[in-house]
Amino acid sequence: MALLLFLSVVVVLLAGYPVAFSLAGTALVFALIGVLTGTFDAGFLGTIPNRIFGIMGNETLMAVPLFVFMGVTLERARIAEDLLGTLGMLFGKLRGGLGISVTLVGMLLAASTGIVGATVVTMGLLSLPTMLKNGYDPAIATGTISASGTLGQIIPPSIILVLLGDVLSSSFQQAQVSQGIFSPKTVSVGDLFVGAVIPGLMLVVLYILYLLLVAWLRPNAMPVPKEVLSGEMVGSRLLVRVIKALMPPLVLIIAVLGSILAGFATPTEAAAVGATGALILALTKRALTRATLREIMRSTTRISSMVFMILIGASIFSLVFRGYEGDEIVREFLTGLPGGATGAIITVMLVMFLLGFVLDFIEITFVVVPIVGPILFTMGVDPVWLGIMIAVNLQTSFLTPPFGFALFYLRGVAPPEVSTMTIYKGVIPFVLIQILALVLLAVWPQLATWLPGQIYGTGQ
Repeated sequence: MALLLFLSVVVVLLAGYPVAFSLAGTALVFALIGVLTGTFDAGFLGTIPNRIFGIMGNETLMAVPLFVFMGVTLERARIAEDLLGTLGMLFGKLRGGLGISVTLVGMLLAASTGIVGATVVTMGLLSLPTMLKNGYDPAIATGTISASGTLGQIIPPSIILVLLGDVLSSSFQQAQVSQGIFSPKTVSVGDLFVGAVIPGLMLVVLYILYLLLVAWLRPNAMPVPKEVLSGEMVGSRLLVRVIKALMPPLVLIIAVLGSILAGFATPTEAAAVGATGALILALTKRALTRATLREIMRSTTRISSMVFMILIGASIFSLVFRGYEGDEIVREFLTGLPGGATGAIITVMLVMFLLGFVLDFIEITFVVVPIVGPILFTMGVDPVWLGIMIAVNLQTSFLTPPFGFALFYLRGVAPPEVSTMTIYKGVIPFVLIQILALVLLAVWPQLATWLPGQIYGTGQ
């Protein structure tokens, strides 16, 4: 029944029904069948109100609407336009400089907003026409935009890291209690934020190295932008423009991440700082009107409501799944795999990668991670390393043709002359780079655990 429940949820989701109601509705139907047939203990359902109350009162999850508010506000403040124009001038004389500019802007937007869909769409609308007009190969252009737009998955403050941090913390404590450790260690969202810094920057460097390699091997695919050179600024004028464009997002990033890294603020408190800073930034750019603020608040409410409704639905699903002893089935399967913890990790990563084709990161985080997390932790897996591996893995899944979510976002804003196959072709090298990053993280876990260990004394 547990396996049938999981498969039924996937089928219902593929049919196009809303995620939150699919998870909760399917689970409750299976619970009713179980109660009527005597195979499910109705007492499990009595804990649903406590679970919902716990979600609503979770201080860590308060960071979600705050980071969403910050991201939506920065999007309305037209930060990306200033950054693209300025960095395009800065790297104008370098072959492939426009592609590098797009990658760096994607990194800065990721560290400012943490919302993948918004970043891909914004970058597609602003930079794709410019890159095509300047003679860039459409495949290179679309691949660069898709890859840089998904950096919000891994570069903090990432929404997925906030959600993963909360789920992994509960799973880690649950695993320790099951082992008889009643003073369990904890893992926080801050640990994941710090752990993601080196892997995130590593991905940016790998992207840029690939673009430089293509520019060297295929110069015609990435010409020097004539538009930029004809109207370039030099000397102090260019320096002033660079400072004016870079300072606002950099100050905001330092305020948010710096306060977390320095231990001055929790991620939730830092999110409040970021939301306030984004408002001030929008005001200074004169991009904040009453109508704009109303739309920002409505967008924030819609996105946050979606996240929390999915979380409630996933909580009911996992409750019924455990009531049918589904967690025991998964435990027996993973512990019985050859290779021990390594075999279990590879299997879980492969399953998550495939699920990323049909499920959003929120569903995977709330449905799959609570099931496999405690099992992997009892096998000695480091929680920070596992969280970063999951984030990079899902980022890879969202880039992979033909079902990658990032590709759908870009397809929606790309001009008709750019075919879907061109987008697929362009993104494949970046998918291979993502896989390389996963291999590097698997071989050297210290890439994710060293910095949290230095700052917080966590990790290995």
